Amino acid sequence: MQFDRVCALLVALSLPCLSISSAYAGERTLEFLLVTRDLEERTLNASNIEDQTIVQVKAFGVAVFKDGRIGVKDYIATADVHKGAGTAYGYSTYTFDDGSITARFVSTFAAESGHCDYKILSGTGAYTGATGSGTCDSVPSPFKDTDLLKVRLKISTP
Repeated sequence: MQFDRVCALLVALSLPCLSISSAYAGERTLEFLLVTRDLEERTLNASNIEDQTIVQVKAFGVAVFKDGRIGVKDYIATADVHKGAGTAYGYSTYTFDDGSITARFVSTFAAESGHCDYKILSGTGAYTGATGSGTCDSVPSPFKDTDLLKVRLKISTP
């Protein structure tokens, strides 16, 4: 009788682990708004070139889905900026309640607008083995020193 209780307890405890580690097979599209803010920024000014800089950034963001779910984003980037416009590239890790996605992005921007393209490199949890692509586009942010973006990720998992 004691053995049966122990077995039942082990099965009950393992069920949540099974549901957490199960991946979504196939293709999914995630769409959300992303609010980001720089945590650390380093700017280097080019000699003898007016308004030319190289910027390195470590930043954090919060993803908000239409249904109220949230996620977080940690990322690093470097940008080549001339008179407020330029190109950037970096690496992002999005963490959601069911796993994470890591992607490389390339971005073009000018003043208050920007666009980026993602290449999904890997995933964990429900996104284990993830590949795919995505985009982000800036939208006007009502907050100082904060960016607001519409993000769309097309994810394939085995």
